[in-house]
Amino acid sequence: MEVCQHSEHSLRETTVAGELFGKRMREIRLKRGLAQQAVAERAGIAQTHVSDIELGFKLPNLLTVVRLAIALNCKVAELTSVLDKTDLSSLLPK
Repeated sequence: MEVCQHSEHSLRETTVAGELFGKRMREIRLKRGLAQQAVAERAGIAQTHVSDIELGFKLPNLLTVVRLAIALNCKVAELTSVLDKTDLSSLLPK
């Protein structure tokens, strides 16, 4: 099962969207007092994926966003609303 979208970027390169989403996910996780491993187990993904998402190296696909929202006991909008606060066209690859 693929949990993140493929990117033309190298494995350790981030995107603006990835950084924004990852930072927001980490904020919610820490607010809930959860370790990355706990979120990973609840979402059914590897802890390394949680780490890569939080660091902005990977951008989760829609199904994974839903799994993460369930794991973090929040709404999908709580995870993605951070994207509404920026110019959406700036999130697209050039």
